[in-house]
Amino acid sequence: MSSNIYFEESCGKLILDNAFEALEKLEEDSVDLIFADPPYFLSSGGISNSGGRMVSVDKGDWDKSLTVEEKHMYNKKWIKLCKRVMKDNATIWISGTLHNIYSVGMALEEEGFKILNNITWQKTNPPPNLGCRNFTHSTETILWAKKDTKKAKHFFDYSRMKSINGDKQMKDVWTGNLTPQHEKVFGSHPTQKPLYLLERIIQASSQKCDVVLDPFLGSGTTAVACKKLERNYIGIDINQDYLEIAEKRLKNTSTQLSLF
Repeated sequence: MSSNIYFEESCGKLILDNAFEALEKLEEDSVDLIFADPPYFLSSGGISNSGGRMVSVDKGDWDKSLTVEEKHMYNKKWIKLCKRVMKDNATIWISGTLHNIYSVGMALEEEGFKILNNITWQKTNPPPNLGCRNFTHSTETILWAKKDTKKAKHFFDYSRMKSINGDKQMKDVWTGNLTPQHEKVFGSHPTQKPLYLLERIIQASSQKCDVVLDPFLGSGTTAVACKKLERNYIGIDINQDYLEIAEKRLKNTSTQLSLF
């Protein structure tokens, strides 16, 4: 692989690059699991709520609104590139909201994937709805998919998920808090996911020493979860400031058993 390695340690590496260009440089059939939190295309000049304060909804140039056609072509392009680097038995998880997830689902099917689950992540402490003209947005959708071929025999740690769910089958609605402040001590990302969410995804669909890729790493939650759970990680992001946060988090993370 030839790319802009920003940080590297024995269990993984962070790459400073455009996701498209970095994915093209990765070795084919080399990844066991992908988690992707792509742009939601929310930055349209509106307002939102953060910590009880009214703030701009704009998150950065990477999140600027696109036309429906542009959005879908964007999703098809990066999903196709992800498929190239996935092993036959690998799976991909993609997080989104109503702003992008329907395009993501269609793009997955168009690019030859089979959707395994539609996880609803219910947030127990969502920001209030300032406009008061619709219901409070309190969920995100996470699609889990595999290659739609006879050769694709995906891994699912059913017994592990059952054991952490009171010895009952785990359902496709997961409930929990937004990212706590102690996970933001080195800085934060506007769409940063909580560690427990990535730990569950990684434990459910990968094994120790597997290679986990995050093409939109942000502040590094996927990489941190991988290091804790003894997986190898590859994280890609175009923003050096976010990779600096990820590096600090990784340097202060040790391998340990999951909290689940």
